[in-house]
Amino acid sequence: MSVKKLKTELLDVTLESYELKLMAGTSGNASVYDKESQAMIITPSSVSYDGMTIEDLVVMKLDGTIIEGKHDPSSEWKMHAQMYLDREDISCVLHTHSPYATGFAVCQEGIPVILIEMVPFLGGDVPVAAFGMPGTAELGLEALKVMNDRKGCLLANHGTLAIGSSIRSTFMSSIYLEDAAKIYHIAKNAGNVKVIPQEYVEAMRNS
Repeated sequence: MSVKKLKTELLDVTLESYELKLMAGTSGNASVYDKESQAMIITPSSVSYDGMTIEDLVVMKLDGTIIEGKHDPSSEWKMHAQMYLDREDISCVLHTHSPYATGFAVCQEGIPVILIEMVPFLGGDVPVAAFGMPGTAELGLEALKVMNDRKGCLLANHGTLAIGSSIRSTFMSSIYLEDAAKIYHIAKNAGNVKVIPQEYVEAMRNS
């Protein structure tokens, strides 16, 4: 896929995330890594999603070298770069501050497998990564420690992180992460939460 098409798809997903209230103001960030050109396309720093255009996106190398863009890259670009450096199987990273999931991140409480959709879209339960200093590669390193084969995690006292092999699949993982957090919150307030037994989780993974 051309860089222009990647930019268009990344912007579309970013704006959809904003419309779904997974992001607010200028919080959160999204990126895609083009292995062919070895370039990362990432949302800019301190630019409101309301009115963001394709020209606002930043193209850069994983070492921080700017290739194209009129803005500074997201302040979390080092976290994104770390994910791509350590996980050659992923091409997209989406970081949100979605309210229900971020609530559990503040409590530093993971989300168990309570919904069947969590298996294909998130790889199972949603773990919590230890707190990392904002704006550093440490955030990515802490996330990598807990994610393993999962597609999403919570960043302690910060927000969420979703990864995937494509922009659209990563977006879906982010949506289902917030959905799982919302339903888990409702279930915890309603009574005794029942999780899906691990043998069924493994069976769904292998089906």
